[in-house]
Amino acid sequence: MGVQGLTGFVEERGVFFTELRVRDTKLVIDGSSLYHRLCFAPDADFRRGGDYGAFAAAVRDFFGVLRACGIAPFVVLDGGRGAEDRKLPTLRGRAAEQLRAAHGLSRGSGGCLVPLLTREAFVQALGRLGVPFVQCFAEADREIAGLANRWGCPVLSLDSDFCVFDLAGGYCPLSHFQWQSARAAGGPQGCYVPARCFSAERFCRHFGHLSKGLLPLFAVMNGNDYIGLEALEAFFSKVRLPRGCAAGKGGKHLRLQGLLNWLAQFAEPAEAVDNVLKYLKKHQREEIRELLCTSMEDYAPSDVNLEDFFQNGSYECEAARKADVPEWVLDAFAKGKLAPFIINALILRSTFLRVQVENMQRPSAHSTALPIRQVIYGLLLRVSHSTEDASSSKQTNELPIVCEFDRCQKTVKKTFVQAGSLPPDFCDDRFPLDKLMEASVSCRQLLLLETLGVKISFLEPIPSHLQLPIAVTCYWTRCSEPKVKLNQLKALLLMIVSGELQRITDDPDPPALPAEDDSVAYNKFLKWKEKKWQNNDFDLDAAHSFCQWQCCLQMGLYLNQLLGTPLSEPDLSRLYTGTLVHRLYQELKSAPPVENLFILSPKMSQLYLVLLNTVES
Repeated sequence: MGVQGLTGFVEERGVFFTELRVRDTKLVIDGSSLYHRLCFAPDADFRRGGDYGAFAAAVRDFFGVLRACGIAPFVVLDGGRGAEDRKLPTLRGRAAEQLRAAHGLSRGSGGCLVPLLTREAFVQALGRLGVPFVQCFAEADREIAGLANRWGCPVLSLDSDFCVFDLAGGYCPLSHFQWQSARAAGGPQGCYVPARCFSAERFCRHFGHLSKGLLPLFAVMNGNDYIGLEALEAFFSKVRLPRGCAAGKGGKHLRLQGLLNWLAQFAEPAEAVDNVLKYLKKHQREEIRELLCTSMEDYAPSDVNLEDFFQNGSYECEAARKADVPEWVLDAFAKGKLAPFIINALILRSTFLRVQVENMQRPSAHSTALPIRQVIYGLLLRVSHSTEDASSSKQTNELPIVCEFDRCQKTVKKTFVQAGSLPPDFCDDRFPLDKLMEASVSCRQLLLLETLGVKISFLEPIPSHLQLPIAVTCYWTRCSEPKVKLNQLKALLLMIVSGELQRITDDPDPPALPAEDDSVAYNKFLKWKEKKWQNNDFDLDAAHSFCQWQCCLQMGLYLNQLLGTPLSEPDLSRLYTGTLVHRLYQELKSAPPVENLFILSPKMSQLYLVLLNTVES
């Protein structure tokens, strides 16, 4: 969420903040704001599909600082779009913005775009670091506010809606949370993070003792992610706002300031709403009253008790119960073991496919992974074949339809996709969604591998944590249009091997000293990486191909999760580094010996050949 123009407005006037030294406290963190903030590092490369290793290192450093300052973090992530799908117009607008950013980046302009698997890499990093986190059923704001108030601790976010919630411990914007400048205080108190905390009291005092209870009405009238201003244009065109700023004149902030001063004359929201309605036509009044009152409820505390979840792992949510989400799905979802994509497909039969920096003249990179998505939709939306339904053959033969929002050239379009038909084991009524985990692991693994077109015997020589990405790579080489070039495949596999070499050298499991030849090979690789890269050209067709691989990997991950991970989940921070795979591809074209980068390590050379032979066969 977010209140239009409010962040800029409060930033311009520093008087609404108090200085804070954050230490020895619980801290409720808006996970979506945090991973966006950490992803948009000043030196990040957004054209080549993301460097998940560097991102995971930033996540590790951030939580390392919190631990050193005695701060106990609790991360709360947004979930799906919610059963009412009220944010759909806002999400379509954002998708169009992301498409413009991707198009600009593809042509060499600046800009930022969250790489496709950032959220998955973030969830994996939280799990590795042991940071407690929860994924809410829908938008997380109300649940974040409820948990922070229960504990009386601050909220860390970059969402102006938290200026509107009545927060006992205050709201610390991430832009003023100087974790990279954590300081050691004199005396026994230890180190702290310098921060600034938004004070709703100061804010309200600034506008003639505006009642805090009127802030939700202000947010709704000014426009947020759920309500646009169009409905209230009649009010703004007629009312004389204080400070002489009539509608539309003097820019956004004058109108925002005028609205706050106008609201200050009322004691409580009902009185203010009555006065707003006087400016509207009689036939509109009840509809607008209902719209305003419903929207103000978005700032009321949630009935979900996240403290319960963090203490005993149970996530109770009325909205999920009403939507008939199976218990195991909700449990896995709250623990971050299923993605929002899954919940949106299940409840709304509608999904957004995030754009990347790809060739806009070609079909969307996501089209390569369509058959995998169709199997996911088939598992989620299976129609019962029981005898009661059999009377209508039409009912049993028609497969459900899902609406996908995806790129079509330079616009976001919706297309309707039929769910895939499943193999006989999954078509009968033995394993509907609520009983999916009752199917044997081998049966679920077979469905995953059949979808990817790979036999388990092919994967046997491969380390278990690389079996899923290699199965996906086989699928990618078979299904991509245009066909994957051999040097693109080699670059991708060399990148995967480099991640393996880094893992056994830096972070072996179980802990052990790496073999000498592995250390020598790793140091040689690091020296090669430090060398100035002569050819920094950006190959858009290669980028498109690697985007297709990430789309296939994303859906391979989601299908694997939905089937209860019959194959191990790979560590994304060691799996994909966009700048590296592009460099390897360029060098393979101009200097083929780069294929022997790991020749000093017999183990890694052997791994590379095994991976290459598996995919080529």
